Amino acid sequence: MENIKDLLEKIFDEHNQVKPFLKKNITVDEAEDQLNITIKVGFTFKNLEQNYKNKITECLGNIEKKINISLELDVVSHKTQGTTESIKNVKNIIAVASGKGGVGKSTVACNLAIALHQLGARVGILDADIYGPSQPLMFGANKKPESRDGKSMEPIVSHGIQTMSIGYLVDPDTPIVWRGPMVTNTLQQLLNETNWDNLDYLIIDLPPGTGDTQLTLAQKVPVTGSVIVTTPQDVALIDAQKGIGMFEKVNIPNIGLVENMAVFECPNCGHHEHIFGEDGGKNLAAKNNILLLGSIPLNAMIQKRMDSGVPPLLDNENPSINDAFLSIAEKVSIKIAQMKENFKDKFPKIIIQKS
Repeated sequence: MENIKDLLEKIFDEHNQVKPFLKKNITVDEAEDQLNITIKVGFTFKNLEQNYKNKITECLGNIEKKINISLELDVVSHKTQGTTESIKNVKNIIAVASGKGGVGKSTVACNLAIALHQLGARVGILDADIYGPSQPLMFGANKKPESRDGKSMEPIVSHGIQTMSIGYLVDPDTPIVWRGPMVTNTLQQLLNETNWDNLDYLIIDLPPGTGDTQLTLAQKVPVTGSVIVTTPQDVALIDAQKGIGMFEKVNIPNIGLVENMAVFECPNCGHHEHIFGEDGGKNLAAKNNILLLGSIPLNAMIQKRMDSGVPPLLDNENPSINDAFLSIAEKVSIKIAQMKENFKDKFPKIIIQKS
């Protein structure tokens, strides 16, 4: 039994260059005529599943028994900054941010959530842009949240994603004219008073910049890591650099960088044009020693689908775009699996009372 476990761990160490598999995560049940192997995987493995099974079968080829292999997704909670308290029923929080507006951050956040869901995870998204909420439109959801107890709200489920936004609570044509403290208080209420249901990942779609909302997030919200979104041109990269630096200052790991609108794909002739410059995201990621998670092309289909409330991942109209978002989600999940596990919630709180 032990030798088989050691062999399996070696396969995953070499193949993934990460170690989300410990001996406790591998169960080997050896019957008279078959070998049942169950492996709990700490990241979204759906696209890699068959490859893993082939590797295992190849490695155990000398065993003259029928080999049954079962891989199960088992995402755990990972370490967060400072002394922040965990959110009930939320294992990991991913902040999607940009230093500058107009780079497609909300589009990336929406499709990252859907991609993680399609890869097998339980996912939610919180629209933290109080002044300009976008997620209700992008998810095609416009109803008000229900409250079962008069104190908390049920998330609006759309396309399999649990969502919450101030956009569900106010008229879409009504501007929100609030000062900073009201905004940060609302953000905390939306986060803590929503009945999230057993989430592996909660995406927080942050507003642009490094202001009150971002500071509240750093001080009071248990963030596992951040994803920075930029476009390739210098005017966006300058602000993206500030976003990367902000998360470093508040001890929130930068998971990686997404380069949006990287290249224009002509739908008629197939010509590719780098309208906003070339390799800007790649160079910024290298400069900061963070992972370039992927590049998304400038494509009119994305805009049309997001405005219609049916994101591109929901069909196979453009497989290359779908593959790009799925690859980004897979890398985000693997990167989080590499982080230190959160043990704060695994130990009972000790309360000393005077008799």
